[in-house]
Amino acid sequence: MGISALTPPPDPRNDAALHLEFSDNRLLVDLCGEYDRNLTHLESQLGVQIIRRGNQLDILGPDDARTQARDILQALYQRLEDGHTVEAGDIAGLIRMGSAATQDEEPAEQLEMFRTGRLEIRTRKKSISPRTKAQQDYTRALIANEMNFGIGPAGTGKTYIAVAVAVQMFTDGLVDKILLSRPAVEAGERLGFLPGDMKEKVDPYMQPLYDALNDFLPGKQLQKLMEERRIEIAPLAFMRGRTLSNAFVVLDEAQNATEMQMKMFLTRLGEGSRMAITGDRSQVDLPRGMASGLRAAERILEGVEGIGFSYFTSADVVRHPLVARIIQAYERDEEKGV
Repeated sequence: MGISALTPPPDPRNDAALHLEFSDNRLLVDLCGEYDRNLTHLESQLGVQIIRRGNQLDILGPDDARTQARDILQALYQRLEDGHTVEAGDIAGLIRMGSAATQDEEPAEQLEMFRTGRLEIRTRKKSISPRTKAQQDYTRALIANEMNFGIGPAGTGKTYIAVAVAVQMFTDGLVDKILLSRPAVEAGERLGFLPGDMKEKVDPYMQPLYDALNDFLPGKQLQKLMEERRIEIAPLAFMRGRTLSNAFVVLDEAQNATEMQMKMFLTRLGEGSRMAITGDRSQVDLPRGMASGLRAAERILEGVEGIGFSYFTSADVVRHPLVARIIQAYERDEEKGV
């Protein structure tokens, strides 16, 4: 790797600094980000100061924070050397990995996995690496289990990773088709009658699934596969009566499925197929008094062979850092019973 840690010079003003030297200035520019925003993010999150001098970075601050910042910068730089990109979510994920040291979650092993890309989902347009331990475990579970539930708050990558795994399995020839579904339930609003044909009526509910697919497949290829019905996006109600064989099936927003709908959906599983069911128990939009099928399935299917459950918390949020803080604030409010 074209990076080296230098012994601090004997200058007493710098005796608390860690020094890193990088051999490729082009990659160093990508590492620092536009207007050094990646360095600024590390500084604000870890309480360190990072000074850029030519092809060197000097890290000042408390010992533990300096060490964590160094490890993160080295991990990011190696990923750049291996041809990957660096995004804000990568930095946030690595910070969480380092913070997990007090929880015996083997952050050193996670950092090494991030550096080397051992756990990576490859699609036609991009490759993604799980950014937290929960995401890593979830990715493995999706590959290992014929049916797997991903349960946790918004922004933790549950659906995004499931769609990525589906696309990889499809392009690798492990399944013949992809089917993505979600309940067409309004999120607390009455939208009334929508104009257009059936596709135009349900597409607004399905848009997050289209967005995920567009991240992983070229537009023309995606359009062709959808025309051939090798990739389908459909409301949950359309699943009744079907047997889904040799397919990767994703049910998103499963907390908005009723108990009957959930049982109907789960029993569609055919030979050679896999199912990923994702949901957030805190965002149920069903009418008052109607039980969530996700909660029922979680209770009924616990311990059933071949079915896995993966859980996420606010610590796994990979959207804007403020999203994690919002979720934590709501969780504290719920604990108070307000």
